[in-house]
Amino acid sequence: MVILDYGSGNLRSAERALQRTGAEVTVTADAKAALEADGLVVPGVGAFAACAEGLRSVNGEYIVDRRLAGGRPVLGICVGMQILFSTGVEHGIKADGLGQWPGTVERLHADVLPHMGWNTVRAPENSVLFAGLDAQTRFYFVHSYAVRTWELESGLRGQQPLVTWAEHGEPFVAAVENGPLSATQFHPEKSGEAGAVLLRNWVATLR
Repeated sequence: MVILDYGSGNLRSAERALQRTGAEVTVTADAKAALEADGLVVPGVGAFAACAEGLRSVNGEYIVDRRLAGGRPVLGICVGMQILFSTGVEHGIKADGLGQWPGTVERLHADVLPHMGWNTVRAPENSVLFAGLDAQTRFYFVHSYAVRTWELESGLRGQQPLVTWAEHGEPFVAAVENGPLSATQFHPEKSGEAGAVLLRNWVATLR
């Protein structure tokens, strides 16, 4: 599999976490490798606009589009999830995302920001990513912005999206599973054994 290197994200920690699942992992910006890999991971940290710009600088929008058109799995992590949505608004700046899902990434309404630390999530019963994990399982979050409403009814390839929620001041989208496209707002690579289970579950779908 490939972790897409576009100048943003915890590349080495993601690489190590995925290697522990038994996967062969390459960190690269090479479009051919990213298109042909069994799975593609799109990480991301920092500002929405900067990540979206960085991703486009390595033809990431084209790579993601092509992979999803062919039903080839993509996993977005943290801001790598956020830029899959239509729009991000940070510090009054509106930026275009990849538009794979409708929705706006915006500042959470919470007394304490960033939302930093461990939190539970509410996953659908038929979730593949969260299979084997109970409702008290905690994942590691670091963010101030999120998608606060889910707008899509029928998702990619006609499959009903599975949306996982968490709460910090208000509910927000913590993960999405939609055919070949999956994403998490939290960092599975920093979430200990819970994150390792989730990554193993995703990697198992590539085989």
